[in-house]
Amino acid sequence: MIEVISLEVDAVRAFVTIADFQSFTRAAEVLGTTQGAISVKLKRLEDRLGQKLLERTPRQVRLSAQGEMFIQSARAFLTAHERALADLTASRRRFALGIASHVMGPEVSSLLAKLKSLDPTLIIEVRVDSSRSLLDLYDAGSLDAVIIRSDDDRRDGETLGPEHFGWFAAPGFVHCKGEPLRIAGISPSCVVRDVSTSLLDRAAISWTEVFIGSTSAIVAALSAGLAVAAFPHRLAPADVVEVSERFALPPLPSLSIVLHSSLTDPKSREALRAITAAFREHPRSAPQRTVTSLSGHALIG
Repeated sequence: MIEVISLEVDAVRAFVTIADFQSFTRAAEVLGTTQGAISVKLKRLEDRLGQKLLERTPRQVRLSAQGEMFIQSARAFLTAHERALADLTASRRRFALGIASHVMGPEVSSLLAKLKSLDPTLIIEVRVDSSRSLLDLYDAGSLDAVIIRSDDDRRDGETLGPEHFGWFAAPGFVHCKGEPLRIAGISPSCVVRDVSTSLLDRAAISWTEVFIGSTSAIVAALSAGLAVAAFPHRLAPADVVEVSERFALPPLPSLSIVLHSSLTDPKSREALRAITAAFREHPRSAPQRTVTSLSGHALIG
């Protein structure tokens, strides 16, 4: 007689979420539970299958050989479950997310993939635009959530992580003593530009703006060796270096990446927890030093 093994949806979802984030802590955050609870669910699944699915060390969580074999089937199992439930409802859920163009970074692609794997029946609509346009759409009810930088809006939101800034340039960038420092900026109305140039003025460092463009255009200008820019560590390309010490430039204050959301239903809150976890797991390393903002408050940058 062939033994029929039945799987618990919550246990399979715990396994897949742990595997996706490679962390029991992040998985618990996404699923809105505790590490202890998902550990119990994983153990129950492994006991049911008679296989060890994850290898856990103090520094790493990774799939075992059996976990590698099971992960795709586990995803298909969850997809089938969600679609079966969706077939009982009249319409599929939609989630409209706005992301500020200067926030778009390497974690966004993994974020969207994790949102899709978390709920395959969720229709995700993403708009990338200026923070002001996104906030207007959010206030009008056209967007369910927006991710912006803290300098773009003063209302309260959920902090997803710090945004550390530094002065970046190509390794071969040359600044001749006695000449104005050639800098690149996003736009005259950019808070980061205003703060960085004011700090240069305060330090009596002469400067001239030789390039103005979008975030991606600034990356190109830096890589080409045209200028120095106050730029997020998170978004700096691999072919540029931090040059604060080389050119004795003033330290820059940090900002925060913030999530604003109007979603309240449990399934959508799961998606929001996935967004939070995806941003928090991405490294944002920067030299830890105390600097002073233009208003005189101590900040870490």
